[in-house]
This record gives sequence, structure tokens and C-alpha cells, in this order.
Amino acid sequence: MRQLLFFAAVLLVVGGYVARYADSTVETRPDAQAAVVQPGYEPRDPSTSGRSLILDGDRQGHFQVEARVEGRFVDFVVDTGASLVVLRESSAALAGIRPQPRDYTATAVTANGKIKAARATIERIEVGGITVYDVPAMVLPDEALTKNLLGVSFLSRLKRYEYANGRLVLEQ
Repeated sequence: MRQLLFFAAVLLVVGGYVARYADSTVETRPDAQAAVVQPGYEPRDPSTSGRSLILDGDRQGHFQVEARVEGRFVDFVVDTGASLVVLRESSAALAGIRPQPRDYTATAVTANGKIKAARATIERIEVGGITVYDVPAMVLPDEALTKNLLGVSFLSRLKRYEYANGRLVLEQ
């Protein structure tokens, strides 16, 4: 019995030292919150690990990402309030999506009001190690939108997307 108690005490002491060592090796950034408001702040490159991606917010708290649409690089803002992926006409054209004037039959409701839009399906969108196929999208005239939106038609195909501690996690 005495040996068992001695062994348990040794395990507790060793466990305490291992935990302290583990805490000291984890990189902490006490200035992480301050970095968001400092004038020279530049967000780090997105961290990607296989089929997950961690994005830092920009100064305004937006999550910007570069994606490959039909093999072409296109900049997006991740927008959980947008039902669909929304492309500006110029970005859509770069990716080979060129709706004709007769294709603008849908109505999109934006912060600036209602506007005609063209429905499209994007065969493949790649963000980091994440790839989603056959994504419903809308194409809007350039003057209606300043940024492309990576909306819920993409996000809903992921295993999860989560906002926590100023970061957005995308996981497939």
C-alpha cells in the first residue's frame, strides 16, 4: 500500500512538471488583440492544414481569402450573410463565367437595394486545402459590388465553419 501511495505521489509531481513544461512551450501572443487595432497591423497568411483553414480578420473584422475559381485566383470576403457565392462580372469573366445580358433574370437584394443578377454554377472552388464542387453562385455587375463574396452556398458544404477569438475556422 505504501508503495502505491509513493507511486501516485511521484506521478502527480511528474505530471505537474510536464504540464508546466507544455505551457511554457506553447507560443503565446499577448499583443494579439492589440495587433488588430494598431495602425501597421497586417494579418498573417492563412494557416492551412490539410482540409482546414484558419483566417485572421482584417482591421474591420472581415475575413479575406484568395480562392481558385475554375483554376483562376479570385479574392473574396467570407460572408455568412450571403446566401450564395457572389462574383463581380470582371472576376467571373477571369474564371471563364460570362453571362449574357439575357441571363440576368434573378434579383439580388444588396445593401444598396435590388439589382438584376445572373445565376451560375461554379464547377470548383479551392480555398487552401479545401475544394468544393458545383457551387451555386450569382454574378452581379461590377458597380453593384466592391468585393466578391464567399457565401453560404460554399460554406454549407464544409464540415464546419466557426468564428472564435477573432479567427474564422473552415474545415472540410
